[in-house]
Amino acid sequence: MASADAPKEVQEAMKALEGAALDRRGFLLAGAAGAGALLLRPAPARASERVRTSAQIVIAGAGAAGLACASRLAARLDGARITLVDARREHLYQPGFTLVAAGIKAAPYVQSTTAEYVPPGVDWVQEAVAEIDPEGRRVVTAGGRELRYDHLIVATGLKLDYDAIPGMDVGAIGQAGLGSVYHSPAAAEATWRALSEFADRGGVGVFCRPATEMKCAGAPLKYTFIADDHLRRRGNRGKAELIYHAHNKALFSVPIVHEKVRMLYQDRGVATRYEHVLQSIDPGRRVAVFSSPAGPVEQPYDFINVIPPMRAPDVVRNSPLGWREGPWAADGWMEVDRGTLRHKRYPEVFGVGDVAGVPKGKTAASVKWQVPVAVDHLVADLAGKTSDALYNGYTSCPLITRLGRAMLIEFDYQDNLTPSFPGVIAPLEELWVSWVMKTMALKPTYLAMLRGRA
Repeated sequence: MASADAPKEVQEAMKALEGAALDRRGFLLAGAAGAGALLLRPAPARASERVRTSAQIVIAGAGAAGLACASRLAARLDGARITLVDARREHLYQPGFTLVAAGIKAAPYVQSTTAEYVPPGVDWVQEAVAEIDPEGRRVVTAGGRELRYDHLIVATGLKLDYDAIPGMDVGAIGQAGLGSVYHSPAAAEATWRALSEFADRGGVGVFCRPATEMKCAGAPLKYTFIADDHLRRRGNRGKAELIYHAHNKALFSVPIVHEKVRMLYQDRGVATRYEHVLQSIDPGRRVAVFSSPAGPVEQPYDFINVIPPMRAPDVVRNSPLGWREGPWAADGWMEVDRGTLRHKRYPEVFGVGDVAGVPKGKTAASVKWQVPVAVDHLVADLAGKTSDALYNGYTSCPLITRLGRAMLIEFDYQDNLTPSFPGVIAPLEELWVSWVMKTMALKPTYLAMLRGRA
């Protein structure tokens, strides 16, 4: 349902969609968990027998990937000491941030607590990870506690590097047309207020993405579509200019999806500027500076959605775990085998979720596929066996194109489209059912994933 303080047209649109869905809801919501679970298909099936072991396993990070790993390991191992390390007490359903910033959901929709998902028998050390020493097989917490391990799973997520943008002030999000969906639930709500004000007035709306790897690369695209739709619903589209700045020569890494989005943007009057990367911002003047092939370009705006560069957290970047060369070295992403998620130089270490330095896979759907693979290999090690489980790069992006419609984009390392419902949900069509997947069905599946049941 729409946020109670959402504009009238959003509430009416959601109410109409929900009313129209009653006859069809049996298809999805009678199987919301089932359909969503199919969408985020697990990799290998879990072994039926628990493995007896006295191994010490440390999981660095208690976000989606860390909690899912803890739940699966607790279910598959008997006697292991599993330690989860993370200071964060609040758990955030990050796939819902865009919905909050669109006025569709309120901030509490994405908020819960880490404690709700820590499985019985797992020791949760509520401190930040300060050091990872793979040579000594130990993790050191911010409080100085030393945790030895036989196996380590690094699931620390990533760092939003707002400091890399001169002039950016996260405290000003929501003011003077400054938006940023990723920062926090409060910032997502503040971004919605700024977007709503922009939709009431019109002007120049600026959208972009960083040149680094990033989580859910479709989010900047869908937020541009959302802005377009709000302007149209308020009768102000003719008063606005929307400009999307792509960091390279494509709108999306999968060529066929790039072409579809390009056509939709052209049809809806969204201007596209390629090879433009945000360098700095002056909120007082409402001017952003982008690098471009022709040099720095000043871009005035009335509304801007800032997405910061994203990098591996400092604790990983400052450890020996990062790539030493190649496209993921500069930002510290973990050097793991892209199929097994096992570290290439430290075989007792695995990297899952956003921190993994692999070509795809910084979405919650990717976590759903990565975790069973890494866990299967770890458990096989403990059982003296081998595993043939492989992560194929599966990534899913429910790309909202207007309120009530979305494209369910699923793809792999080879940029092949990998639809979960072939013949039912066409991946490049704007469909109501894909919208329902995004706004209703995915969160229950996500929560089941945290508990190791999806």
